[in-house]
Amino acid sequence: MKFSLFAHMERVTADVPHTTLYDEFVTLCQMADEGGMHAVWTGEHHGMEFTIAPNPFTTLVDLAHRTKHVRLGTGTVIAPFWHPIKLAGEAAMTDVITGGRLDIGIARGAYSYEYERLMPGMDAWEAGQRMREIVPAIRKLWAGDYAHKGEFYQFPSSTSAPKPVQAGGPPLWVAARDPNSHEFAVANSCNVQVTPLWLGLEEIETLMQRFNDACEKYAETPRPKVMLLQHTYVGKDEAALEQAARQLSRFYCYFGSWFKNERPVSQAKIKALTDDEMAKIEMYSPENMRKNLLIGTPQQVIDRLKHYEDLGYDEFSFWIDSGMSSEDKRESLSRFIDEVMPAFS
Repeated sequence: MKFSLFAHMERVTADVPHTTLYDEFVTLCQMADEGGMHAVWTGEHHGMEFTIAPNPFTTLVDLAHRTKHVRLGTGTVIAPFWHPIKLAGEAAMTDVITGGRLDIGIARGAYSYEYERLMPGMDAWEAGQRMREIVPAIRKLWAGDYAHKGEFYQFPSSTSAPKPVQAGGPPLWVAARDPNSHEFAVANSCNVQVTPLWLGLEEIETLMQRFNDACEKYAETPRPKVMLLQHTYVGKDEAALEQAARQLSRFYCYFGSWFKNERPVSQAKIKALTDDEMAKIEMYSPENMRKNLLIGTPQQVIDRLKHYEDLGYDEFSFWIDSGMSSEDKRESLSRFIDEVMPAFS
């Protein structure tokens, strides 16, 4: 099983400059590179200081000049916010600049807050349909001289300019949860990214079963790779683990609020939640975070990861976004690299 880092800039308080946040983000990515991780993933989000990532290609191009070995992945681009020709061309240019180190994760998106602002009137179903139309079109544009007449996009014969460095184009990954998404990914020879979010082992096993079912249904298609993305914290003692659970509980309370899209937003920050409001959200309680996320000592984390490996996951991505301090993130990632990863070498 390979290991990767999943990270974004995230602004908890307005007094921290974005330049500082970016420097901290780059430091984590360089740690992953120097520590022997397989890849760094970063996503796409708009108008949210909770997750600052307006264009992952821009970020990955910069990281290509600051790292030496890691592959550089979008985790994920939001398909309906892109025209197929634009996405194919920008991805190909990024592949050229990064020397063929690009992987492309693609998803329908999750936040209605973003849909309202970039694609008014679009719902999650339409977003998913747009993604299903875009994925095969990208590969055909990389091959070139491709005309498209679909439900959402129509264009005459077109070619990606430039062409990607990697033969056939960068590997494509589809973020999948429901069985139909797994089947679409496998049928289209795409790798699969899954995340259980705040849910635990049962969800992780269910997601793998859906992937296996899709592979069995499309047995004539070569089996793609599957990656598990999960919030992770490696702590030195019980007190550190309890503190991490509280911080990740807060993170998910805010995640849920952004997802529900019901609270006021000003200057890209959602109206603050009170302690009482957060305490009432039982599914995000610190106790559930401790049980369901990958929070533990190095040996506890190794034991959980061994089970994920036995289930069949090809890659585990350390999701480090958490609202924690930069120092806490670095210490946790350092323990993962120095004390957990060697158990899988």
